[in-house]
Amino acid sequence: MQKAILLLLALGTFACNATPDEASEATSTETTTPASDDWITLFDGTSTEGWRGYNAETMPPGWVIEDGVLTFDDGAKTSDAEYEGGKDIIYAAEEFDNFELQLEWKIPPGGNSGIFYHVKEGYGAPSEVAPEYQLIDDENYTKYHDITAYNKSLGYSADLQDWQSTGADYAMYPAPMDERNLKPAGEWNTTRIIFTPERAEYWLNGKQVVSFVPWSDDWKERKNSGKWDNAPDYGKFKTGYIGLQDHDSALWFRNIRIKRL
Repeated sequence: MQKAILLLLALGTFACNATPDEASEATSTETTTPASDDWITLFDGTSTEGWRGYNAETMPPGWVIEDGVLTFDDGAKTSDAEYEGGKDIIYAAEEFDNFELQLEWKIPPGGNSGIFYHVKEGYGAPSEVAPEYQLIDDENYTKYHDITAYNKSLGYSADLQDWQSTGADYAMYPAPMDERNLKPAGEWNTTRIIFTPERAEYWLNGKQVVSFVPWSDDWKERKNSGKWDNAPDYGKFKTGYIGLQDHDSALWFRNIRIKRL
């Protein structure tokens, strides 16, 4: 009994002498720890459950899991006829409106891909309707691919443009091509996309590279004066699937998760 009284007195002394922060931490650990179940795992390294090809019922050839990584092996393709609805894939188990998406990715030298959101099916490709967080080998892409004619058709030089660079809201909001902390081809990068109607943010390796207000006057002006001028449904949907683009190069993705906002 005497030991119990002494223990209570000691605890009381600690609570009296502790700073407000220390006391709060000691008594409300549960309230300060984020709830892990806020996050929805889209790919955990073991299964492609929920994923399928765009406009398709199954995963396109080439998309496989290797060593816990969602991989696209372009060498697995034998003919375009194998692709029922194209080579891009979507997480079709549910749609998302406002969200925070996180994932890790890497591409090979000369590689190109993208992350889509608010994807709707029934079009030629997700890019016709869905905003795209661009993934590309900024340093070497034009060494492997001649984009002269394509860029010229849009009024640009043959060099990779800032609206085509990694982290850009493709063909809408450019990402700075310097001071981005972009890791080179073959190394893992981390992407974070935060989307609400008030503000969209694109992050690359812990640094914000793009922000904009969806459907604002500025957004509409960019949409109607550039690449998407002849794509009437581009960006209009406020909910949809998450998608990953195959752009004829090997790809690697892991730790894909999303949280509703």
